Amino acid sequence: MIAVKLPSLGADMDSGTLLSWHVKPGDTVKRGQVVAVVDTSKAAVDVEIWQEGVLHALLVQPGEKVPVGTVLAHVLAPGESAPVPQDATATKPSQVPMPAQAPAPVSPTSQAEPVPSFQPAPKPVRHPVSPAARQRAKALGINPDVVQGSGAQGAVTLADIEAAAQSRAHSAAAVAQPAQTSAPPTATDRQREMRKAIAAAMSRSKREIPHYYLSETIPMTRALGWLQEHNAGLPITARILSAALLLKAVARALQRTPELNGFYVAEHFTPSAPVHAGVAISLRGGGLVAPALHDVDTKPLAQLMHELADLVKRARAGSLRSSEMSDPTITVTNLGEQSVQSVLGVIYPPQVALVGLGQIAMRPWVESGQLVAAPLLCATLAADHRASDGHRGALFLAELREALQQPHTLDELGTPAPPLLRVST
Repeated sequence: MIAVKLPSLGADMDSGTLLSWHVKPGDTVKRGQVVAVVDTSKAAVDVEIWQEGVLHALLVQPGEKVPVGTVLAHVLAPGESAPVPQDATATKPSQVPMPAQAPAPVSPTSQAEPVPSFQPAPKPVRHPVSPAARQRAKALGINPDVVQGSGAQGAVTLADIEAAAQSRAHSAAAVAQPAQTSAPPTATDRQREMRKAIAAAMSRSKREIPHYYLSETIPMTRALGWLQEHNAGLPITARILSAALLLKAVARALQRTPELNGFYVAEHFTPSAPVHAGVAISLRGGGLVAPALHDVDTKPLAQLMHELADLVKRARAGSLRSSEMSDPTITVTNLGEQSVQSVLGVIYPPQVALVGLGQIAMRPWVESGQLVAAPLLCATLAADHRASDGHRGALFLAELREALQQPHTLDELGTPAPPLLRVST
């Protein structure tokens, strides 16, 4: 039996509210399939499953808010049979082996009762009650067995308990303080919860992670010239923007500095082979999310551009996948669109680095001994001293700079990173 648990969708999430199920008991499920939708403080997230089998039971009902790690459902592995209910394994006379013995006369007082065909005693009809609903009912002094359930098979959900509490409060308004009820979150409520979640994660980051910061000014003449040439004659929908090129350059630079790409958990750093870049996306109502753009290091620029546009669109529509929220290996924040020259970010645990990209703008620059106006980018790195030091961080920024001086190589799959043109020691 496989337990499907509510995944942690980031360091700023400790609970989630189940909104809906996309499957039902008896359905066959496959790896990567979206099985449920969970509401977090930031967005409604499609929860994927990473085991194959047959869905056996749903343990949490829509409307229930549960902590991270709560078992949401049980799945039977391929070839596994459903367990026999406990009631069915109770001692039935027809199933209990009797010791062999010679027949003997039995006195009227000790005569065994005849064994009838087994007929279980009728049980009172009781609707199932979820653990969260039962706990809430106990806190509110409500008997959940008398509450009409709205869940599957009449199950009593957390929302049913809250509705019963509200009804009781209205009918006894003159008595004590009414029970606290939950209402659908408003935009203001969601913003407040998002700010609290972000603050908690960033406070943890500053408290636990020994940050160090570095910056590098990068000339972008060659990169922008290559983009202009590449996009010439292409329709707008097929053009590559500088954001995709910068993400690919970050992934290229990480090839030689893997200690910046991975997770620090339980006093140990684990590097990640693929680069899943968490892209910081500002939401229209305020706040931000940083879902992962997967396998940035192995995808061509055209595919990255398409997936980046789709990721931004879905993030702002509040429709992300659990894998996108749980497995970024490094975060990239690009505030260049906001005319910010540089950004010094806070690392998102358990990641160990964050890359900040400012505005590409014309500024004074010395080239071949001449003062010229050139498009420049300020790239910054916030890194975790437990996983790397300043020398390796400086090497990453040098690699990033040189990758952007050879932009044509960033769109060549299977091509190793070119040799570093400027080595810092």
